[in-house]
Amino acid sequence: MFLLRVCQALNEHKVPCAIVGGHAVALHGAVRGTIDIDFVIQWNKTNLLNAEQAINDIGLVSRLPITASDVFENRDQYIKERNLIAWNFYNPERQDEQLDLIISYDLGPNQSKTLSVESTHVPILDINSLIDMKTESGRPQDLADVEALKELSS
Repeated sequence: MFLLRVCQALNEHKVPCAIVGGHAVALHGAVRGTIDIDFVIQWNKTNLLNAEQAINDIGLVSRLPITASDVFENRDQYIKERNLIAWNFYNPERQDEQLDLIISYDLGPNQSKTLSVESTHVPILDINSLIDMKTESGRPQDLADVEALKELSS
């Protein structure tokens, strides 16, 4: 399973991260379909370099001609001037294997919880942080996710 391969690679490279997006919503218990997996990391250069290596190790490549060093050094410019909030990776041999590394969010030390799936640690953003993140986004799908998550947490 793609999700578990990604988590195993990030765990092996010791990247503090959490799943966000549709997969996180589903893992919290709300019905939500999505193809790509969205991750956030604790933002620093070492974690970003390790995340890039982990992602490359499982056969994914960057959709854009940029590196982790480029993203780290130009993060504010990419977000403000290019509206790049997520760095996309894909598997050239399997188009259904896609991952977005959200660069506009910094994972705090106590914002995730870990599930165990087939003996793999699967980190997800805690429900309150996920609600805050999706509310801030303001996109229609994110606001629908917020309502579903609030129903779960009440």
